[in-house]
Amino acid sequence: MKELKGRKGIVTGASSGIGYAIANVLAENGATVYAVSRTGTVKEGLSSSSPGVIHVKGDVTHREEMGQLISSIASETGLDFLINNAGITKKERAEQFPSEDFNRILEVNVTSLFALSQLCYPYLKASPFKGRIINISSMAAHLGFTEVVPYCTSKAAVCGLTRGLAVEWAGDNICVNSIAPGWFPSEMSKQVMTPERKAAILGRMPVHAFGDPRDLGEMARFLLSSHARYITGQDFAVDGGALAYGY
Repeated sequence: MKELKGRKGIVTGASSGIGYAIANVLAENGATVYAVSRTGTVKEGLSSSSPGVIHVKGDVTHREEMGQLISSIASETGLDFLINNAGITKKERAEQFPSEDFNRILEVNVTSLFALSQLCYPYLKASPFKGRIINISSMAAHLGFTEVVPYCTSKAAVCGLTRGLAVEWAGDNICVNSIAPGWFPSEMSKQVMTPERKAAILGRMPVHAFGDPRDLGEMARFLLSSHARYITGQDFAVDGGALAYGY
């Protein structure tokens, strides 16, 4: 029997990269996944999503639009999980980083996560499987990286949001955790990747290799499963040992 059969939920930023991989792994394990993205379709060049993945168009920063979308998804058969994956970054030194870009990164990477969690709360609270929220954090929540200071700021906030919601909603039938990806192939990572940065990244992780985005899907699958009903308020690094690496 597929482990997540009967579960229904949302993955944001799921037209490509990490969100796309997570959505497919969950669907392959029986979940019905609403893959929300600005385009509402799989990015060109990728294969079709697994059966059980339903692509829908939505901008996570538009609260009213997302409220209507969530209501339409959950009104009849409820909602069991929310995976807040959508995120953006920009590469530029801190002393000249435009304030409007800083604010936009926080809007997408932090504010929208809180808003979607609020909107999904009444449905997750009623889930017969125990509602789950998974936020995608980052190595940048724990380590400093040059030229992406606003991104580091936003991902540290994601961990704070995760812990706060986990504690406040622990008695409301909801578990809240986060996953901190290491370096995986994605459009976002390509924006900041240079040969020098690539060499530095591979040099400071024990496995000396980039990850497969499906590994993140497997971690999400576990956190949505019946085996993780007692786990909340945690940030799980899937990083090839990068956070553990010493000198």
